[in-house]
Amino acid sequence: MISINPADLTAKATYKLISGSLIPRPIAWITTFNAKRTVINLAPFSFFSGVAGKLPLVSVAILRNDDGSMKHTAKNLVITKEGVIHIVSEGLAHQMNLSAASVDEGETELKITELETTKSQVVAVPALKSPKVRFEVKLHQYVPIKDDQDMVISDLFILKVVEMHFDDAVIDLEHHYIQAKALKPVARLAGPEYANLGKTYKISRPK
Repeated sequence: MISINPADLTAKATYKLISGSLIPRPIAWITTFNAKRTVINLAPFSFFSGVAGKLPLVSVAILRNDDGSMKHTAKNLVITKEGVIHIVSEGLAHQMNLSAASVDEGETELKITELETTKSQVVAVPALKSPKVRFEVKLHQYVPIKDDQDMVISDLFILKVVEMHFDDAVIDLEHHYIQAKALKPVARLAGPEYANLGKTYKISRPK
């Protein structure tokens, strides 16, 4: 084994090793409104996971810009306290990648994609029509993450799912199962690399 102390590396090198090891990661493709609710922001984030079982909570960590400023999505979630998280399927990977482009705060990433929106049921911000799964969410808890110098380097959001939407092909309503092979989720690897679901298998848990 090769042992490495993160203190001996640059922040960039440490990030590359961690993000390249924590794979595959699901992608939270999020729409939010700006403060005036005039601009729909759209961006993908892969530091995304579930949080709890008793409450429908998910987490999304949004790294700060190089100058220490908040990403548009993070700022919008703090101000409006709501958004829509979409799961990226194989056919939407290219559109998702386009939405990762940097645009001015007063502009929407939708203009550089071919995506259409649809009205949400609980939150004000519109959702994307194409994804097979989407969660309308509201802010449950916000945690600014600081470095050793007490500077905020990431914004962690615990979001409560208040409405779920599923394409007929991906859900077994009787058993509340998601048909992963029909969903065909896209996973983030390191850098510009992504992965598809591939072969799956079952292992029974010990009792």
